[in-house]
Amino acid sequence: MPGEPFFSIDGPLDVSPASGQVRAANFAGLAQLTRTLGRDARGIMERHGMEARVLSDPESHIGAQQLADVFEYCSAAFDDSLFGLHFAQNQDPDVFGCITALARAAPTVREGLGAFVEYMPVVHSPDSEVLLIEDKETAEFCWQVNTDLGINDQAHYQAAMLNVKLLQMLGGPNFRPTWVSLSAEPRAADLPEMERLLGCRVHARRNRNSIAFPLHTLDQPLPTSNRLLYRLLGGYLERVRDTQKVGLAEKVASYVRGALPAGNCSVERCAAKLGLSVRTLQSRLAEQGLRFSELVEGQREAIARDFLRASVLSLDEITERLGYGDQTSFGRAFKRWTGMTPQAFRIAV
Repeated sequence: MPGEPFFSIDGPLDVSPASGQVRAANFAGLAQLTRTLGRDARGIMERHGMEARVLSDPESHIGAQQLADVFEYCSAAFDDSLFGLHFAQNQDPDVFGCITALARAAPTVREGLGAFVEYMPVVHSPDSEVLLIEDKETAEFCWQVNTDLGINDQAHYQAAMLNVKLLQMLGGPNFRPTWVSLSAEPRAADLPEMERLLGCRVHARRNRNSIAFPLHTLDQPLPTSNRLLYRLLGGYLERVRDTQKVGLAEKVASYVRGALPAGNCSVERCAAKLGLSVRTLQSRLAEQGLRFSELVEGQREAIARDFLRASVLSLDEITERLGYGDQTSFGRAFKRWTGMTPQAFRIAV
């Protein structure tokens, strides 16, 4: 209709990582790898204060320090001084989430990398900073973590391999990095292996992490360019970035909207998503006169109304997606909210 948006969503589909967090997608493939090496990845997660479910839930959030510690532990446990590099060999740039799809849909390599610069802190890790530096003949894709994680060489090795793969994905089959600069301190004996895997010279113990490549690569058009996807996904991520400026209650409500239909809504998971303890989350909500259960109830009502208006899902499906055990429980709750039964509301609208 005139004056209404052609396409819209009520809010973010997931909560962005909080400061000090990163998406658990960085662990993609860890369970399979450790199994081949005779170890159970679940035990490694628990050893570092994480639930085993993060291995199968790439959208969950973990501490950046936990990520660094797990990689350093695996390096020692498996006697592999280049564990992060070897591990990332079996991963792909989709570890970074939807910004990879956005970059792939961009018109040119420059705009694709620009998407990473803009939205890496929004989607994957708010403490990560990505830069694109252009000189007369050389461009550098740089990354750094703006927090002290202690020894985290293995995480930098993983990032180096994943970022080279990202540039190869965008630059095409003929892309070759000119050199890689790392702040890590590899052993001299490891440099030949690193250079073989990354496909170029490696400069260690530098003040920044970067991958250099010919400047003209930035102007290459992408064969995977998709104008519709680029505009829709870019617009969505811009809105997600805007939600980071809202208050705690809005962030909790955003989490609940995404988690309820997925069947994994709980105060514990919400607190973890926001980088808080359950006690702190409940205390800060109480300061605003709110309770987590009340926010869940409010979102259940809003989602129920939307589902019933859409007339696509059956009442059984709506009941299940809202986390009720049966239609009777859902019906009582809906009548308490609206004074109508779900069937009557659906007919009325």
